[in-house]
Amino acid sequence: MPIYVYKFTDTGETIEVHQAFTDDALTEYPHPADGAVRPVKKVFQPVGVTFKGGGFYKTDSRGGSSSTTPSTSTAAGGDTSSTTTPAATPATPSPSAAPASAPSTPA
Repeated sequence: MPIYVYKFTDTGETIEVHQAFTDDALTEYPHPADGAVRPVKKVFQPVGVTFKGGGFYKTDSRGGSSSTTPSTSTAAGGDTSSTTTPAATPATPSPSAAPASAPSTPA
């Protein structure tokens, strides 16, 4: 269960409360010194996340260029005489997209 920090609005003291993700934020909480129920506000703190190693940048996650095929569209009524569409050409795979073959070893 995560720990959330709350601040008493009248005294400014902070407390830590264990709550489930599904629990609503507290608006009142008993003060630890005297047990009186007092209003609290949730304190938002920055998340401590550190990214180490490669693969966290856009250029690190992409291997090369990708090719796309043009899409063709037709009119709503099915009449294609007034709509000109480019001729569909098969996409030629780039050399980097070809499946790698196993290296041959001399026998």
